[in-house]
Amino acid sequence: MKLPTSVNSRSLRLVLLAFALVGGLAILYAKTESIDLREPNEIASLLRELKELDGRWDVDVLRASVESDVNASPLPDRREGAEATLTALTEAAWSTGSVALNTGLAELSAEVRNKGRLVEKFKEEHAAAKQSMAALQQHTGDLVAQATQLNVDSSRLEYSIDQIRVLAPVYFLLGREESYNALYTALSNLEAAASRYPQVLFAQARVAVDAGRKLLDHKVAQMRIASQIGRLTSGPRLDNMANSFSQELEATINEKEIYRVFLITYAAALLSLVAWLGVKIRAANVRLEHRVRERTGELSAALKQLKESEAQLIQSEKLSSLGQMVAGVAHEINTPLAYVKNSLGSVSERLPEIGGVIEETERLLGMLQSGARADPAALNQQFSTVAQQVSRLRQQKTIDELQGLVEDGVHGTTQMSEIVGNLKDFSRLDRSKITEYNLNEGITSTLALAKHQLKTVTVEKDLGDIPFVHCSPSQINQVFLNLITNAAQALKRGRGVIKIRTRPQGDGVAVDIEDDGIGIPAEVLPKIFDPFFSTKDIGKGTGLGLSISYKIIQQHGGRIDVETTVGKGSRFTVYLPVRSLVGSAIVSKAA
Repeated sequence: MKLPTSVNSRSLRLVLLAFALVGGLAILYAKTESIDLREPNEIASLLRELKELDGRWDVDVLRASVESDVNASPLPDRREGAEATLTALTEAAWSTGSVALNTGLAELSAEVRNKGRLVEKFKEEHAAAKQSMAALQQHTGDLVAQATQLNVDSSRLEYSIDQIRVLAPVYFLLGREESYNALYTALSNLEAAASRYPQVLFAQARVAVDAGRKLLDHKVAQMRIASQIGRLTSGPRLDNMANSFSQELEATINEKEIYRVFLITYAAALLSLVAWLGVKIRAANVRLEHRVRERTGELSAALKQLKESEAQLIQSEKLSSLGQMVAGVAHEINTPLAYVKNSLGSVSERLPEIGGVIEETERLLGMLQSGARADPAALNQQFSTVAQQVSRLRQQKTIDELQGLVEDGVHGTTQMSEIVGNLKDFSRLDRSKITEYNLNEGITSTLALAKHQLKTVTVEKDLGDIPFVHCSPSQINQVFLNLITNAAQALKRGRGVIKIRTRPQGDGVAVDIEDDGIGIPAEVLPKIFDPFFSTKDIGKGTGLGLSISYKIIQQHGGRIDVETTVGKGSRFTVYLPVRSLVGSAIVSKAA
C-alpha cells in the first residue's frame, strides 16, 4: 500500500529535522571536549623561568652595587639561558596560536635582550671600577713605601693618601655625588702635593691619581647603567603577559563550561521534542515509529555522557578547592624556605674559612710531632699563622654566626613541618573514610591553609568544648573551606570581620561562619544551593561550591541554615549530628 504524498513529505521533513537536531547535539558535544593543558603548562613554566632570570639580573646588579670586596668573584653571564628560554617560548607561542603571547612576545623579547646587554655593560664597568680601586690601593701603598726609602718628609703626601684611602672605598661602595667630589678633590690635592717632591715620587703619584680618576669614571658609568636598568619594564611586561595568557586560557575553559550547560539544556529539550515526535510518528506509520525508537536510544546514550560531564564539573570544583589549598601552602612555605636557603648559603660560604684553620692547625701539629727535627723559624711562623687565623675567627664571631644560621634553618624547617602537618590534616587521601573527628581541628587547619585569602580579614574564633563527630574529615574540611572562602569574597573591598563559632547543639555540633559583608538579596537566597548558580562574574566561579557543600552535609545527616541581611552580612550555620547511621551509610556508599 502506497503512502500519500503528503505523508512522505512530512516524514522527510521530520527526518531532516531529526538529523539537524542531532547535528546540533554533535556540535555542542565537540565544543565541550577537554583541553590539553601540557602546552599551556610548558608556556607558564617558560614565563616563570624568564621572570626568575629577570630577578637574578636584578640581584646581580644589586649585589655588585653593594659589593665592597675588590677581589670578589665576577658575576655570571645569564644571557645564554635567557636566549634559550625566549626561543622555546617563541616556538611554543607559535604552536599554540595564543593571541596574548604573539601580540606582545616580540616587545618582551627585545626588552629582555636589552636588559641582558645592559647588565653585561654594567658588569664590565663594575669590573673596571674594581680593577681601578685595586690599582689605586696598590699605587698609594707604593708611593708611601717609595717616600720612606728616599727618606723625605712625606707628611703632606701621607695626609692626602690617608684621605684617598678613606674616601675611595666609600665612593666605590656608594657612588654618591658628594663622595665623587670629595675623592676628586683629594686626588687633586695629592697631585699638587707630589709636585713639590722629587720627580720619581711625582711620577708615582701621577700613576695613583690616574687610577683614582679611572675609578671615578667607571663608577659614574656603572651608576648610569644601573639607573637605565632600573627604568626597564621587562619585569612588569612578564607579569602582564603571564596574566594575559592565564586569562586567555581561563576564558577558553569557561567557554567549554558554558557549552556544557548549553549541551545539557539542549539535550533535555531535544529529548522532549523527540518524545513528541515519537507520538506523532507512531500515529502515522509503524516504520517511522521504529526509527524514532532507535534515535531515542542514541539520545539516551548522549544523556549519559552529559551526566558524566556533570560529574566532571563537580570534580573540577573539588580540584578548585585543592588549588586554593596548594596556593596557600605555596604562599606560606615561601618564607621559611627562604630562612633555610639563606642560612645554608651563608654556612656554605663560611665553612672553607674554618676548613683552612683546621688545615693549618694539622700542619702545626705535624711539625710539633716531628720534635727536634722541626725548624724553629718555620715552627714559629706556622704557630703565628694558626694564631692569626684563630684570632680572626674569634673577632668575626664565626662560630656564633654559624650557630645563629643553623638555628634560623631549624626554625624554617619547623615552620615548614607545621604547614605540611596542617595540609595533611586538612586533605587526607582517604576522603571516604569515616572516623571520629573534632570539628575544631578542621576549622584550625582550614584557616591555616586559607591564610593567604584572609590577610586583610579579621578572623574572630570562638571554638567551644564540643564532642567528636562521626564523619568524613576530608569532606567536612572541604565544606569549611568553601564557606570561609565565600565569606571572605563577600566582604566589602576584601576587608571586614569573619566570626567562627563552634558549640554543642542537641545531639550534635553547630558551626557558625558569619561575615559583615554585602549580604544576600531576598530574590537570590532560594537559589544559592542550586548547581551552577553563581552571583560572581563569569570565569570567577563554577556555581558548584555551595551545592556540593549542601550535598555533603545532607549525606552526613546534617543541614545548613542561612541568615542574611543585605548590607550587613550573612551567617551560615552547619549542623552535624554526633552519629548518624543514615549519613554514614550514604557516605560509605559514595566511596
